[in-house]
Formats: sequence, structure tokens, C-alpha cells
Amino acid sequence: MNVTYTDQTHPWFAVQTRTRYENLAAKQLSGRGYEVFLPFYQCKRRWSDRMQEFDVPLFPGYLFCRFNLLDRLPILTTPGVIQIVGIGKTPIPVDEEEVVALQTTVRTGIPRHPWPFLKVGQKVRVEAGPLCGLEGVLLNFKGRYRLVLSVSLLQRSVAVEVDGAWVTSVLQQSGRTTALSSSALSS
Repeated sequence: MNVTYTDQTHPWFAVQTRTRYENLAAKQLSGRGYEVFLPFYQCKRRWSDRMQEFDVPLFPGYLFCRFNLLDRLPILTTPGVIQIVGIGKTPIPVDEEEVVALQTTVRTGIPRHPWPFLKVGQKVRVEAGPLCGLEGVLLNFKGRYRLVLSVSLLQRSVAVEVDGAWVTSVLQQSGRTTALSSSALSS
């Protein structure tokens, strides 16, 4: 769920909600004028007589909300909200680039699903296609390339299918970024 009201002066925060209360909390917060981002993915469930497809929160029990940290009481008193994610009782903002990467991924409509959080791996930059400019970790899963985007604060990740030709490797060397071609990835 995306709200049209945007206030870019305040950072994004991860808000922990009760399980299966993500939608309710997101609607309540957006009704109060906050910018809310609640990403979903398509999930297929098998019932005894049929398969059903429906939207499930990409990060169960969490949503993202942009607000002034000094005025957080309305957030904490919203039905379904447990806490603002942080260290101890100190809320920590989510990196703006991580939220923008997730919003871009959702906007493209490319199939996505939750993925285990990764800290190490081959960091790549997408150079073509609808995700151009995003950076993440490249994996080869079941013969297809996937770009893994991570939200460090939540220790959660999302995998998105990408064409192997769209990406270049990103190497960190003495404070500067060097890019390798996608042919170098296969070696």
C-alpha cells in the first residue's frame, strides 16, 4: 500500500505490527496522513479442492512509515502496532536507498518473494531493464538469476528475478567502486 502524501524531510522507519495486522495498521496510519509502504508478493496456497493465489506481506509483521521521530506517539497508539524497530528503545531509521529499491521492485511488477537475509556474496548493480540502477546480491537459483535486496535493520531480504545480462559486478577497492562486465560474473 502506497500513500500519495509524501514528506521527504522525515526518514522511513520500520514499524513492527501484530501478525496479520499489517493491512489494518497501514490503513490506519495512511488515514492519519502518514506515508506508508507495505510491500506484498503473490503467494499460492493449495486447498483440498483448488489452488488459490493471494497477496501476502513481503515482510510479515512489519511495514514502513515515514514520520517525525519526535512525534511518534500517534504511530505507537495505532491499532495493531507493537513498536518502532530500533536498538533498545531508540528507533533507528531504515536506509532511504533500501526503501527506494523495494518500492522500485514493487512498482515494476516483477515476481518477488521473501529470501533469507544475506550479508556476504557478490554485490551487483543492475545496468539495464526496469530495475536499472539498483544494487543487490546476485544469486543463481534453479537456473535463474536473482537479485537479492536487503533491509539491514530488519535482517530480511527479497529476491527478484533478473536477466544475467542486465547486471555488472560491484567491487569495493580502497573507497571506490569498480564495475565488472556480466561476462566476468560467469567466470
